[in-house]
Amino acid sequence: MPVIVVANPKGGVGKSTLATNLAGYFTYQGCNVMLGDVDVQQSSRSWLALRPQSLPPIAAWEVGEGHIARPPKGTTHMVLDTPAGFDGARFDEVMRIADKVIVPLQASMFDILATQSFLQKLKDHRGKYHVGVLGMRVNSRTRAADQLAHYVSGLGLPVLGYLRDTQNYVQLAAHGTTLWDVAPSRVEKDIEQWQDIIQWVQH
Repeated sequence: MPVIVVANPKGGVGKSTLATNLAGYFTYQGCNVMLGDVDVQQSSRSWLALRPQSLPPIAAWEVGEGHIARPPKGTTHMVLDTPAGFDGARFDEVMRIADKVIVPLQASMFDILATQSFLQKLKDHRGKYHVGVLGMRVNSRTRAADQLAHYVSGLGLPVLGYLRDTQNYVQLAAHGTTLWDVAPSRVEKDIEQWQDIIQWVQH
């Protein structure tokens, strides 16, 4: 069962946006998806409570006393949303089951510097997982995007792509929905930006 972890110890970088839409994609493909929220704020779980019953379901799990719970029976794909300050025993526990780790990162030097030690930790940590970086709220044609790509390439990690700064994600999240739950014509540019991400997580 694939386990995809969305992680960055810095807050406000778009982890929940990425995790919910990734879970939405797998559900759209007919998979039995569990969206696990390792964050004590339970942002993703709150989002699940907004999800209309008419849409394909995404299951949740409970985190009790900092320990990872078991996924519901029949789960085929797991997406884990992690908290700011993600470290210590919880980090070790999640990384033991991870197959892919996506690090959402905004293309500013402040965000890059704040995430530098975490990316190095992921690279040095002994595990079976693969790590990729995703530029968030960024125009791929800007100098900032070039700086991000240059920095990440120095670590030997792939940049999976760039998601633009758009109100689509905000509006969809407010209704418990994802890019995959609305008419493709409404989010055509955004779905196009997801193609390389999808290819990476599935191979």
